Amino acid sequence: MGHSHSHDTGNSEPSAATIGARQRANLLLAAILVPVGILTVIGMILLWPSGDRSSVTIANPYATADGVSIEVGQVERVSLEDCPSSQPTVDAGGEALQCQVAYTVPDAGGAPIPVEVTPELARAGAVEAGDKIRYLNLDGVIQGGSAPYIFMDFVRTVPMMWLAVLYAVVVVAVARWRGLRAMIGLVGALVVLAQFILPGLVEGKPPLLLALVGSVVIMIGVLYFAHGFSARTSTALLGTLFGLSITALLAAWATESIYLFGVGDENAYALVNASGEVSISGIIMCGLIISGLGVLNDVTITQSSAVWELYELAPNTSARRLFTGAMRIGRDHIASTVYTIAFAYAGAALPLLILVSLYDRTVLENLTSGELAEEVVRTLVGSIGLVLAIPATTLIAVLVVKSVGLRRQPVDDDGGPTPGVLAAENAVGGAAARGGVAEDAVVEGAAVEGAPTEPADDLVAAAQTRRSRRDAEARGNG
Repeated sequence: MGHSHSHDTGNSEPSAATIGARQRANLLLAAILVPVGILTVIGMILLWPSGDRSSVTIANPYATADGVSIEVGQVERVSLEDCPSSQPTVDAGGEALQCQVAYTVPDAGGAPIPVEVTPELARAGAVEAGDKIRYLNLDGVIQGGSAPYIFMDFVRTVPMMWLAVLYAVVVVAVARWRGLRAMIGLVGALVVLAQFILPGLVEGKPPLLLALVGSVVIMIGVLYFAHGFSARTSTALLGTLFGLSITALLAAWATESIYLFGVGDENAYALVNASGEVSISGIIMCGLIISGLGVLNDVTITQSSAVWELYELAPNTSARRLFTGAMRIGRDHIASTVYTIAFAYAGAALPLLILVSLYDRTVLENLTSGELAEEVVRTLVGSIGLVLAIPATTLIAVLVVKSVGLRRQPVDDDGGPTPGVLAAENAVGGAAARGGVAEDAVVEGAAVEGAPTEPADDLVAAAQTRRSRRDAEARGNG
């Protein structure tokens, strides 16, 4: 039996069938997402904060009394000596206390001055020569010989800027234009958080609606800006919205049922005393919803791409087999991502975990205590939304790719699909079961008995060409 090869799959441009299928997919998804976008914009307009903070009264911890100033200087040397603040005790005939003193050269100029370091930092040996610090200048205010200069904080601007630059360089070097767009999208997400969500919470806007509207705006902006306008991205967005909805419902239920009211949190008490409009439970609920956005975005875009890649390599694969194969890949992603969420929260709360572990209580009492309950609930709620978003995204992607009807395959001299294509399609589920990528499915399908390798090679080249073309389109969109 002769064979004719579909070499158009290796062209730099997609075929007319592929273009038509993608256009139909975009139209189908737009019919769903455009109304969602319109409702989101309306919600954002209705919930937009007024910016009036006249009802909020909160003391600025960095405010100083009359005659007291915050100044900056560089530490010249550090020594252990009599505390300047114990001079009144010495004058009264007592014994001076020992403390760490950092002799600091003020940025404004002048001789080095003795800055008394707090005992906690002194024990850690945190202040060293060459450090840039902020200190309170009490000279002229404190009388009786007490220390006129007190350590306040480190100046971290330069090292943090270098770290941010390194982060940007690494992301752009590895991900190129897509990485740059992702970072710009992150900046936009932080603007939405700072200008919409946080002020809205302060003004007492409905926290559930505020979190949902703000999160949808962030996800629409981040996904399309980083990954471009495509059917894959739109499918991932639908899956993200599903996971976000589940997370929001669970967060609303958990906040009330598990009594998450910020008990024991000093910041919560400060907010309650600052304004009668602030709801601590509402802030906690909003935090539960927002905290999982990044990971949720990651798994949905990956799962959507997996379905599209598998389908374009083997368009005649049945919907059931396509869903099953993609879900085998998704299960591996679920396992690794759940660990990511748990360890991320554990790392952020490590000092608290150590402190709670020292209490004379059982593990169950510690995990359900007011100190750890919020972290545990955040992990569970975020993980449930994440896990359910993967099958939802997979199902949506399968329904979309099947409904748009991509039909492009090599044929033999009798007009039927070549054995290589049939083998590739049959191998999709098997390779996915082992966590393999779509190309592995094609290569293994071509290796079955009686299957020629050339059509499979064409499909491998097609997959590589598609990826190169998507990267080029992404660079063009950037």
